[in-house]
Amino acid sequence: MKKSVEEDVFIPLYPKSAVEDKSSLCSKFQDRRFWSAVKLFSNVLLWDGIVQEDTVRDLGLSKLLNRYLLLNLLNTPLGPDNTEKCTKVVACLPERWFQDLKSGSTLPELLNFCQHLLQ
Repeated sequence: MKKSVEEDVFIPLYPKSAVEDKSSLCSKFQDRRFWSAVKLFSNVLLWDGIVQEDTVRDLGLSKLLNRYLLLNLLNTPLGPDNTEKCTKVVACLPERWFQDLKSGSTLPELLNFCQHLLQ
């Protein structure tokens, strides 16, 4: 999993002007790469409970979410596309990670993502 996260994930960051037109090649390529990374994110998090939680959280949250997915989300104009992407990312997160948290708090690795959601 670590090798796949480190070597196979690539989401280009184009200027917003290049991806605003959803029919542009840049936009289509960036979206395909984003959804491919989300699929890997989902698969990595499915190992929760099998592989050590620290390893799953490091690969899934610290590396995939914060290094790749969040950068794309911040570059995606706010609107239905961004909401759909965020919803899919949230759906991948294991509920077990949130059971012992106090109301209004989150995992440290999710702070930046939560700030994006609040916007």
